[in-house]
Amino acid sequence: MQRTVTVAVDAMGGDYAPKEIIKGAVLAVQEKPEIKVILVGQKDVILNELSVYEYDKERIIIVNADEIITNNESPVMAVRSKKNSSIVVALNLVKSGEADAFVSAGSTGAVLAGGQLIIGRIKGVERSPLAPLIPTINGVSLLIDCGANVDARPSHLVQFARMGSIYMENVVGIRNPRVAIVNIGAEEEKGNALVKETFPLLKALPDINFIGSIEARDIPYGKADVIVCEAFVGNVILKLYEGLGMALLQKIKEGLLSTTRSKIGALLSKPALKKTLKAFDFAQYGGAPMLGLKGLVVKTHGSSDSIEIRNTIFQCLTFTEQGIKEKIEANLKVTE
Repeated sequence: MQRTVTVAVDAMGGDYAPKEIIKGAVLAVQEKPEIKVILVGQKDVILNELSVYEYDKERIIIVNADEIITNNESPVMAVRSKKNSSIVVALNLVKSGEADAFVSAGSTGAVLAGGQLIIGRIKGVERSPLAPLIPTINGVSLLIDCGANVDARPSHLVQFARMGSIYMENVVGIRNPRVAIVNIGAEEEKGNALVKETFPLLKALPDINFIGSIEARDIPYGKADVIVCEAFVGNVILKLYEGLGMALLQKIKEGLLSTTRSKIGALLSKPALKKTLKAFDFAQYGGAPMLGLKGLVVKTHGSSDSIEIRNTIFQCLTFTEQGIKEKIEANLKVTE
């Protein structure tokens, strides 16, 4: 019998909360019978949103949390002072074992701080990176770290590479994933002090498939499966990636609708174009897990719609079924 995976969802976090968050949760339980969702937030608001849906009331339950942590608050102070916030209450559900995973589109800083302070890192893990899947022409690559550790050390990047390899092999199904470090050139001697010091450490690792440096222009071509960097570089790559994708899509639409002839061409090519553009839609890949924690925490985009929330909940199911936490723990040779 398949195990039920329980996901605590921050119903109050995100640009389109609670409407899109709750809709995504409903979609998830409707499509996957092995998923149970705990919606955490203001009970009356959640009940009002749920009233428009038909769903299994045994697989969506509500845990009340009156407070909301906003993006303009100090993350650490907010986590420590707002004990009854949707983020803190949901994280405590994971810590206590009442939930297998936590999903939020809310304050990134609060989610990161709460993950570290409330759930804590696996013994031996120095830093917990955020690791989103990003689309490429060959499928997806894992960008690690994209925002959690701005001032990383070489030892942190080494652990990121190992955790990223485990994730790609077990969640995405890529055997012997190619690992590369972000650099300003392919030559081993190039890079800043962090890259130069980390490169030989990665090269010496016997348990990863390290292929050397990767330049940013090669990332969309899928030349590596795991892309290792510290959070400042990773966040710039991610935001440029997203922004450029939206800008190109806008220009394509403008071009296709500019003349009668182009409109006819757009109509004829619509099915193929839709399929192609879907591959570069971030929403279908879910959120960014914080790897190396004692429990699963996944941060999804602040602008997430119901589809991205649904897919992020599905991501939690796969992560839990594959035992990624346990595999990271074993790989790093740590014991509680």
